[in-house]
Amino acid sequence: MATLIARDPLVEELMQIEGKAEIVGGEIININHAGGKSAYAATQISVALMKFESGEGFAFGSSPGFLCDLPNRKSFSPDAAFYIGPPIEMGFLPIPPVFAVEVRSKNDYGRRAEAAITQKIADYLAAGTLVVWDVDLQNEEVVAKYSIQNPTIPEIFQRGELADALPAVSGWSMPVDALFAPVRIR
Repeated sequence: MATLIARDPLVEELMQIEGKAEIVGGEIININHAGGKSAYAATQISVALMKFESGEGFAFGSSPGFLCDLPNRKSFSPDAAFYIGPPIEMGFLPIPPVFAVEVRSKNDYGRRAEAAITQKIADYLAAGTLVVWDVDLQNEEVVAKYSIQNPTIPEIFQRGELADALPAVSGWSMPVDALFAPVRIR
């Protein structure tokens, strides 16, 4: 299945794009760069996952390309991810990650953006991702964890709590507070 997708001309074109992009609705959609707060949070998650890495899976920071075979989507490019699957080679990873993280940027608010995020979470879960985090640094409910068991009702993690990625990454968690850059006075 992944081999057929990889030979798709649109996938070949996507592989030539610089920066983040995904194939959605038969088109290549460029993804805006994250702002400072969002990029910091995504990096913190990636680093925490990398420290946890075992022989079972691999952590990724921003910009990995994961293929999928859904009617309206052929790829994902999460802000952070944990992957368990076929060996890592050049090019896109042939299947979606078991854990994907989407950190909201300034353009990820409003009715249209909310609908797009909701659809993307549904797409991840339909493609086989076990857990998706929707990270919203402007909300008291910082991490909304959607899982294959609860695809529409998220488990919520707030500041002062540990957020996990069960059942996708067993034994791993991180403090929600670590997603926020420390305030430094000059």
